[in-house]
Amino acid sequence: MPGGDKSTYTNKQKRKAQHIEEGYMERGISRDEAERRAWATVNKESGGGNKSGSGRGVPDNTSAARKGGRLGGRAAASRPAAARSRSARKAAATRKRRADRSINEFETGAAPRSLLTHAIRVARPPWCGLRYSR
Repeated sequence: MPGGDKSTYTNKQKRKAQHIEEGYMERGISRDEAERRAWATVNKESGGGNKSGSGRGVPDNTSAARKGGRLGGRAAASRPAAARSRSARKAAATRKRRADRSINEFETGAAPRSLLTHAIRVARPPWCGLRYSR
């Protein structure tokens, strides 16, 4: 086993690591890498070896394991590649257009009052003792 002595781990932690390792190996990951990832996962969920006296009753935090399978672009994966690419191009164009517009508004002084006030507050925060007016 990588990483040294596993005697401080409970039997349940060892079974969990073995199960995770088998899952990684089924996906084509080498045995050493699968074992390393499995023990890293057990450590993340349970906070390390739980065999010592005082920490045995601490519950595992499995929120990351639960979330992992649900994420990963399920909605995007159901759309054709052309649609995803079109959306990405449109989003990039919108970001560029908005950035150019805000720069032009600040240069010409045509920015909305709230944006100018925000810029002044950022430039001269209240704690520095300087007043701003507009």
